[in-house]
Amino acid sequence: MTSAAGSGPPADDPHGLAATPVCADGTPESVWQPWLAARPPWPRLDLDVDRLVVLGAHPDDEVLGAGGIMTAAARTGIEVVVICMSDGRASHPGSPTLTPDQLAGIRHAELDTATDLLAIDRSRWFGLPDGSLADHHHSMAGIVDSVLDERPHTSTALLSVWSGDGHPDHEAVGRCAADVAGRRDLPLSMYPIWMWHWATPDDPTIPWDRMQVHHLDPTALAVKHTAIHAFDTQVRPLSADPADGAVLPPHILAHLIRPWELVFV
Repeated sequence: MTSAAGSGPPADDPHGLAATPVCADGTPESVWQPWLAARPPWPRLDLDVDRLVVLGAHPDDEVLGAGGIMTAAARTGIEVVVICMSDGRASHPGSPTLTPDQLAGIRHAELDTATDLLAIDRSRWFGLPDGSLADHHHSMAGIVDSVLDERPHTSTALLSVWSGDGHPDHEAVGRCAADVAGRRDLPLSMYPIWMWHWATPDDPTIPWDRMQVHHLDPTALAVKHTAIHAFDTQVRPLSADPADGAVLPPHILAHLIRPWELVFV
């Protein structure tokens, strides 16, 4: 890993969820699979550290993008510290079923359940405003610095949601991670989530040459599947009302339940 993970499309290019919302078909997994199978294999991700600090924008990002990596790291004796920046209260605006406060509380409990299933320590929950993390760069950097300062002499790597992922909160957390990693000379890798929905194979804006892979064995994959489905508010509709639709419908989840996880380094 290096501290210069790929940055993705230029900020002024239309991309991501703004151009291809969740309700759109996006690029189906049936298109990704033959492309992924045909290309030369990526190098394996090597976590040669004693501590892994994992950053997510919302309660579920880290499990979706890096659940297998986190579990494998913990099994080898690496201390895994997971930071959830936002409270997740804005996933269903206008919901007639749950208030934002109720949703935030449920999502916190869902994340605790998921990390318990992955056999890692529960996430540190900071409750910054969901949907406006770009306005809280300094607060997020301070949070990460405070976690790093707990063990300043321990070899540590950062693993963050990708700064080019096409969701403003994801990109804000990724930029924060890159800032902290660069300032403190720490290795950094970044996991994409929404990219698989809006990007296409060989997309020239994606830094494919900076990817590395972590393979999940069947047991780890089964545990990750179970952990993902702990996020009931995200993978299933809250009700039949259109405002209560699933945030992670099957065509999105198909990209995130593969027997490998890919990260930019």
